[in-house]
Parts: sequence; C-alpha cells; structure tokens
Amino acid sequence: MEIEGLFTALLFGAAIGGLGRLVIPGRQHISLLATILVGIAAALLGTAAATVLGVADTPGIDWIELALQVGLAGAGVSILTTRSKAKLHH
Repeated sequence: MEIEGLFTALLFGAAIGGLGRLVIPGRQHISLLATILVGIAAALLGTAAATVLGVADTPGIDWIELALQVGLAGAGVSILTTRSKAKLHH
C-alpha cells in the first residue's frame, strides 16, 4: 500500500469512526486508535454492503453508503464501549 493510500485510510477511518461515536449517546471510553480502526473496518464493510445492494456508485454523494458506514461504525463503537464497561466492573 502506498503512503497516500495509508494516509487516506487513516483519515477516512478517523472521520467514519468519529461519526460513529457521535451517533452513540453518552461518553465512550475507547481510545483514538480503536475509533480509527473501527472506522476503517466500518468503511470497508459499508462499501462492500453498498456494492452488494447496488448503491455504491450513485450520482453525487453516496448517502446510502455513508449511512451504512456510519451505522456500522456506531455498532462497532457500541460493542467496544460495552466491553470496556464490562472490564471496568470486574
């Protein structure tokens, strides 16, 4: 992977992960690195799902693809937050 591709993946992952954190109410106790990794995974899975659904390439902004990515990021953040809360209580 070229450095530009890695940099783009990190930026996009941070943006999608950050949006995923915004859709989950309350404070999330996960690291910035975890947020970025969740965002990257959600971006990849959301794009794959949008491709399967036939909505990955639409004119203008791909709102459905973005919604899938942010929703998956929110789910990932929620799972990690639940796990970190469970570790704090043990």
